[in-house]
Amino acid sequence: MTKPTSNLILCILIGVVAAGGWFAWLGAHTGPSDDGARTLKIAHALPTNHPVHLGLEKLKQAIAEKSGGRLKADIFPNEQLGTEVQCLEKVQAGTLDITKTSAAPIGNFVPAYQVFALPYLFRDADHFWKVLRGPEGEELLDLVGTRGDGSSSGIKGLGYFDSGSRSFYTTKPVRSPADLKGMKIRVMNDPVAMDLVQAVGGSPTPISFGELYTALKQGTVDGAENNPPSFHSSRHYEICKYYTLDHHTRIPDVIVISEKVWKTLSSEEQGWLKEAIDEASEFQHELWITETQKSLDELKAAGVEIIEPDPEPFRKATEPVLRKYSDATIAPLVEKIRAIR
Repeated sequence: MTKPTSNLILCILIGVVAAGGWFAWLGAHTGPSDDGARTLKIAHALPTNHPVHLGLEKLKQAIAEKSGGRLKADIFPNEQLGTEVQCLEKVQAGTLDITKTSAAPIGNFVPAYQVFALPYLFRDADHFWKVLRGPEGEELLDLVGTRGDGSSSGIKGLGYFDSGSRSFYTTKPVRSPADLKGMKIRVMNDPVAMDLVQAVGGSPTPISFGELYTALKQGTVDGAENNPPSFHSSRHYEICKYYTLDHHTRIPDVIVISEKVWKTLSSEEQGWLKEAIDEASEFQHELWITETQKSLDELKAAGVEIIEPDPEPFRKATEPVLRKYSDATIAPLVEKIRAIR
């Protein structure tokens, strides 16, 4: 064997051993530590300055406080353990304890969660949170554990984090659905989102988020839709000088735990975790409100006109979309949500 070849094999073996040690450490880190405490692994895909990460830091603190140090948590942000979808899959498989996921992908295997994609279902933020913190919100958390076909999803819903509402930002002012006529609006590759834009007169154009800045600059699209912190952090305001706060959808983040892991926790540990989740949810919700206002202030300072339109024409224009996607599973939930005052 030549020396270069042997060196290469040695390097590969070292890498394999190092990687094995890393994953072995991760696996061991979820169990009892030297002091007898159990440590849960929490992973997500967002940066450490994001309100979700700060909310999870609060969760970590609350878990330790409520358990007197007998239950702890370690957080892995920035896709250290995978993308949002990969983390969700690991939680389902039981190789990761807890993660944060948007409610949107849950709708792929729990049909009731498709309710959050429906346009203008929630009158305002107060209505939205009254639903999430009421019986309907608890019912939806319980539904996370069961797929549409009745089989186990492998996860359990613990609580909700705020991710704001989505609104249109454009290169021309939009004060009513008529102003969107003929405008090309970037949307996620989702049938409900595309039908929503079409219903208010726009031309839905699916483009990846990473390519959106260039598409706006080149005039490939005339606008997009997102929450204020995302609009600001993406710097899309450098091109789109109008932000129409129509709040067409409100899709929460959901904190989920592996069903396998949940069953290994004692009733006392489960109680500590639920109390900690409730505290962290309230903290993160207030933080999101602060960050949203900060983003809006900075958008105004950058020359963006903030438009607050009458929501009724938008809501009326999209009623056919809401009816189209309100199947037998969702329709009763829609009626319950609308009845809440």
